[in-house]
Amino acid sequence: MPSERPAPSGNVMIDIQGVKKIYPSQAGDVVALDGIDLAIHKGDIYGIIGMSGAGKSTLIRCINRLDSPTEGRILIDGQNILTMGDKDLRRMRRTVAMIFQQFNLLMQRTVLRNVCFPMEIAGVSKAQAHKRAKELLEIVGLAEKADAYPAQLSGGQRQRVAIARALATDPKVLLCDEATSALDPMTTQAILSLLQDINKRLGITIVIITHEMAVIRQICTRVAIIDGGRIAEKGNVREVFANPRTTAAKRLFRTTAEEELPPGKRCLRLIFDDNRTYEPVVAGMILASGVPVNILSANIQTVAGQQRGQMLVELPDDPEGAERALSYLKGKQISIEEVNADELAGTIVHDR
Repeated sequence: MPSERPAPSGNVMIDIQGVKKIYPSQAGDVVALDGIDLAIHKGDIYGIIGMSGAGKSTLIRCINRLDSPTEGRILIDGQNILTMGDKDLRRMRRTVAMIFQQFNLLMQRTVLRNVCFPMEIAGVSKAQAHKRAKELLEIVGLAEKADAYPAQLSGGQRQRVAIARALATDPKVLLCDEATSALDPMTTQAILSLLQDINKRLGITIVIITHEMAVIRQICTRVAIIDGGRIAEKGNVREVFANPRTTAAKRLFRTTAEEELPPGKRCLRLIFDDNRTYEPVVAGMILASGVPVNILSANIQTVAGQQRGQMLVELPDDPEGAERALSYLKGKQISIEEVNADELAGTIVHDR
């Protein structure tokens, strides 16, 4: 175990220090987490994204002690949860709620009684639990479904019930493990908007585990990319999406067009911020440099509430013409990254 250090000061809600998780097997030890360090601040909507098998679900299970790390420390609101006894652990779990991909509702209970369930376990009176459950169903927009059963609900409605149930113990932290993966895109957007509203209204810190970039883009303030059990990259969502630095980040954020780049060609990824998304930069470049440029792909996305444009262009074969085009672009307030078919990780040639 690493040496003890003081609890984090300030507004850090979850402090993960050197967390390692090893699963023994007959074929040899499997390292699921390998030295994870993360600080998640109070009130954040923090996204943890990675490919399947990267270790993200193991990490979230360690955060609420459904699993225990092999090494490291996890502090929640300054308390090391790995040294807690059963009584303190039960108390901690009332402040760290969780919602899952498959909802995990009790099918023989009505919607109201599902929301009441954690309060019953905590010893809250029936009248008080019913009153609070009705308030929570109002928050998630399902007051009229109080007497329905889960089988009578859509997937999105079931997840809303699961969110209401998670809020029943007034948690400080809400952990979401692939909570929208089983939902269609429109329902996913509605659930994410609900989580965002809950974060603003109640000040709850939300940690979202996902493999979907759209989830991170829509509501997260900060993001960590996990790859092979390690944190490959972390930071402000807009910055990481605009300028992914690591191979793991580029693998997640690259477009289909980048996977099919023409071999032997010089290609550029252009990143436009909110103020320059609609400027005719490429048209100006062609006029100023006098060379044709092939546009391979272009899109506009909303990242953390701001628009971000991305364009993939192929420079001409003429070296002098290509340099004139590149020189023109460097005079604009955009980020430029050179990419090619042989290397996943591109090279930043100009960063606004």
